[in-house]
Amino acid sequence: MNRIPVWIDTDTGVDDASALLVADHLEELEIVGVSAVAGNTTLDNAFRNARDVLSLAGREDVKVYAGSDRPLIRELETAAYVHGSNGLGGAEIPASKAVKQTEKAWDALYEKAKELKGELVICALGPLTNLAITVAKYPDFPSYVKELNIMGGAANGGNVTPCAEFNIYVDPEAAENVFRSGIHVNMFGLDVTLKAYLSDADVAEISSYDTASAKLFRDSNKLLLQSHIVKDRKGLCIHDACPVIYTARPQVFEGRDCGIYVETLGKITTGRTCTDLWTDYKYEDRHCTAFLEVDREAFTAILKETYRTI
Repeated sequence: MNRIPVWIDTDTGVDDASALLVADHLEELEIVGVSAVAGNTTLDNAFRNARDVLSLAGREDVKVYAGSDRPLIRELETAAYVHGSNGLGGAEIPASKAVKQTEKAWDALYEKAKELKGELVICALGPLTNLAITVAKYPDFPSYVKELNIMGGAANGGNVTPCAEFNIYVDPEAAENVFRSGIHVNMFGLDVTLKAYLSDADVAEISSYDTASAKLFRDSNKLLLQSHIVKDRKGLCIHDACPVIYTARPQVFEGRDCGIYVETLGKITTGRTCTDLWTDYKYEDRHCTAFLEVDREAFTAILKETYRTI
């Protein structure tokens, strides 16, 4: 079987950790690189967490590169209220012994994309700052990317504001630049990720597994499970696993082609991903897909397999 080469760009928080573990578990995928960006937590935390989670999975061979420590033009806003001060909800795992990479994320990403001659799939799980810098520095970069699968945005609503989802809100200018780059963007926004949840019974089952990854799951999600964010929903949403699972098994999700622009100047709408899904007016540029539905049973089964085996 030819494996899909995937690069993961991550602001390694709690659900990012799940996504990295899932990417390692899915036999259809080959992780060819990881880049860290500031978002859920600081760049230092995101870089360390990505390395340590991969090490926990026995994947110290996967190179991790540090990217941007701030949005393009705005001050960084993190989500410590969800991901804790260390980005992993206070969970502690052994430090990776892998050699630290010193090359900048955007340079390493461009080199890998060019090497793979248009076959690279990117899963972006945080603010799109690293991707925007890559696009700006290397104008031919989009021609080397097969598709970009992002966790971010929403066709309807938001979470950090009534209009904006966190990853887009943190760096809307970066998001707009990436959406306008010509890369085909598959957007896994809140419309679908809020349906990609673990029930109380699912959480209890995963927590009962006697594996290193299940211990990380238990320890890292304590803060979130006690918050109103989970109590006001159907369960524990594992947002960042969505684009990763889609890359390997697209049949788990349903989406619709559309145009998407990002609001960068609004006083109360900054960070809104404006789609033309349900409007009479259609953008001329409609090279995106917004995903709206998930087979939650299949999604949950993949997560359980991951945590049972790593």
